[in-house]
Formats: sequence, structure tokens, C-alpha cells
Amino acid sequence: MTVRLRFAPSPTGYLHIGSARTALFNYLFAKHCGGKYLLRIEDTDRERSTPEAVDAIFSSLNWLGIKADEEPIFQFERASRHAEVAHQLLSVGRAYHCYCSPEELQTMRDEAAAKKLPPRYNGMWRDRDPSTAPAGIKPVIRFKSPQQDSLTIQDKVQGPVTVQNNQLDDMVLLRADGTPTYMLSVVVDDHDMGITHIIRGDDHLTNAFRQHHIYTAMGWNVPEFAHIPLIHGADGAKLSKRHGATSADMYKDLGFLPEAMKNYLLRLGWGHGDDEIISEAQAIEWFALEGIGRSPARFDMAKLHNLNGHYIRLADDTRLVNLIKPLIEKQIARSISASEESNISKGMTGLKERAKTTVELAESAIIYIQTLPHDEKATALLTPENIAHLKNLLPKLQACDFTHDVLEAVLRGTAEEFAIKLGQLAAPLRVAITGRSVSPSLFEVMSILGKQESLNRIENIISV
Repeated sequence: MTVRLRFAPSPTGYLHIGSARTALFNYLFAKHCGGKYLLRIEDTDRERSTPEAVDAIFSSLNWLGIKADEEPIFQFERASRHAEVAHQLLSVGRAYHCYCSPEELQTMRDEAAAKKLPPRYNGMWRDRDPSTAPAGIKPVIRFKSPQQDSLTIQDKVQGPVTVQNNQLDDMVLLRADGTPTYMLSVVVDDHDMGITHIIRGDDHLTNAFRQHHIYTAMGWNVPEFAHIPLIHGADGAKLSKRHGATSADMYKDLGFLPEAMKNYLLRLGWGHGDDEIISEAQAIEWFALEGIGRSPARFDMAKLHNLNGHYIRLADDTRLVNLIKPLIEKQIARSISASEESNISKGMTGLKERAKTTVELAESAIIYIQTLPHDEKATALLTPENIAHLKNLLPKLQACDFTHDVLEAVLRGTAEEFAIKLGQLAAPLRVAITGRSVSPSLFEVMSILGKQESLNRIENIISV
């Protein structure tokens, strides 16, 4: 048997970060088993599904590198096949026509509410003679759900879960206008796609029992189910917009690398011993459903930032330059010159040591293009005394070579000559060169900028 899994988002908005994790788990398990990972767009809600949302889903999955092994399937295009199965169930007595009016259904809901019970259909037309149907009413097709005994699903994450069959009412398979419902469409598509395992959020666990009955009614093999806990925010509540960014695209815009995002999502609810830094190759080798916990994972932004910083330090410098270049150009409102790009590339080793996002990296890289307006802390270092120290240093810099070791020696020598601490000279010099009180190695920055640019920046500060 070839293992086949699918990710099936609804294109009604962006790709939620929890959905991205679900896609990742399906992808990794399929690859771990040497199987196939598929993508299905569940666009049957025509009012809410949009082409923009479809594009956003594709964009986010491509960014994360979670690519399907076959062309994506669009559920709405298969509506006739779904209706065909509904009529098959009707023909073998596992479904029936229901002629209830909206008023009758509302009465059932009101009666259930009065008894503090969940709303449900009471089976009015389950065994009723269709010849007694009222004229002019287009019926829906309902599934004739078993009412005796119980059903136990051996969930790969939740363990055995049992529901009494009489707790499941007869769900609608085909609406009066002939359109299929979600519950039917999902089962038919999963069967036709040859899906062997279904990994999805545990908010779908109750759906699994209804879907299981459709599978058995059709004589189809039932996939293995694995319902994973949802992601919660730091406060323990379900992750939502009030916790911050919730879409995969937002994290891309915030400056996170896809490999860091995948590593972080992998560890949200799944573990392999004490391993935290896990490559995709290792994830594929190690991923097993047994490693998924039953408790909701909590999203920790600080941990994600630290993990992203790790991957930034590992990333290729040219790749990072290409990522931050448009961010810098947007901020300075012009294109970066070839020489400026070269300087940023030369300084990347020092720049990426402190950055935790590419946004931070871009902001810090601007020192190789221009000095930013001094912040309050940097401005405080430009005292008359410190400006005087820079004036004493300037002629010595004008006379020396601009290499790291020479610059350091000149700075130390000047500090000794004027009987001041090295920091009293280095601090205002850093502000003059970078516009900041904190930066990569000062001597590295100066040697990359070159003698003329460095001297110009110092002279600009002195002359103010």
C-alpha cells in the first residue's frame, strides 16, 4: 500500500499558521513513509471562496517549501461526483429524501434548545412514506445514520475515542438545490484520491464519526485518523489575531526564514527527544505520529525569534543580501548601488550575528549606506568632550591604513596618548560611523566602508 495524505484548506482567507503546521505534518509523514502528499482546495463555499485566497494559500505553501506531489484538486469541480455518491446511498437504502420545511427544522432546534440539548434533526422523514410528501417541496437527501450500538475510532493521536451512534443525527448529504455538503464531499474526495491517512486538527474529531459511517455504507476502506491539538497563544487561548500574526504570509513579511518557520512549527506539538534544531532531512527521517502530543502547544514568539536568529546565522550571505535589498531600498526610497551592495555583502558576517529577523538585518545593514538619525542613546554620547576626542583622533586616522588591525592600534594608541579609556573614544566614534550606539565590530565596519567614507562621516559629526 502506498501511503497517501492530503492537506485540504478552504480558500476563504489567508493560510493560518495552524493550517500550515497541519500541511507540514501531512507532508513529513508522507515523505517519511515514502508516500505521496497531495493538495485539495475545498472551495465549495462559493460565497466566501476567492481566487485571491487560493493564490495566498499557494504562495504560503511554496514559501514554506511544502509542495504537493500531484496537481491540486479543486473540490467544487467534483460536485457531480459527490451528487452521484449521494444517489448511490439513496438507491441502497442508506439515505432518504427529507421534505422538512424551514419552519419544521426551526421547531426542532427550538425544542432541543428548551431541553438544553444540541440542535439536531429528529428523523421525521427517516422511515416515512415519500408518497406523503407535500407538493412543491424540493427534498434534501439525508444519510441514514446507524442508531444502535457505538463506534470507536482508533485515533493515532487521541487514542481510542467512542461515540454512541444515537448521538449522531441524519446529516444532509445533498441540499435541495442539488449541491453536496462538506461532509459528503470530503469523504468522496478522500476515497477517490486514495487517501490512506488523514492528519488534521482535533476540531474535526466529531466529523470523523459521521464520515466513518459514510465510508462503511459505501463499502470503502476507512483511512487512519490522526487529530492533532490546536495551537494556543501564550495565554492558553486558541491562537487568534489578538495574539499577533496568524498567517504564514505575515511571518514572511516579519522577516522569518521558511526553514526556521518549518522547524518551529514542527516542534509545536511534536518532539524527538531533546532535539530542537531539526533539518528537513532529519524531520522526514524521524517524523512519526507517535511523537505528536495530545495537549495544545503554545506559540512562543520569543522562541521563534531565537530559532530564526540561528537560521539567519547559518544562511548564505548572498541569499540574505537578496532578501534584505528590497527592504532597504523601500526605507531609503532609492536603489542600492553596486558598491553599497558589495559593502553590505562584505559586512554580512558581522551583521547577521545580532539579527533575529531579516527586517532587523535590513535595518542594521543601512549603516553601510548611510548613518541613520541618532537615537537618544547615541545622541547622548556626542558630548563636547567626546567631540573633542574625535577631533584628536581624526588626523591620526587620516594618516593610517584602513585595515582592522591598524585601526584598532590607532584607536588604542590615541586613547593612551590622551589618557582616556578606550570606550570614551570608541563610543563616539561608533556613533559617527554608524549613527548608533551598538553595531557590528567598529573596525570591521570602517575597513569595509573605506577610508574616505569613514573620514567623511567623522568630519560631519565634528562640524555639527
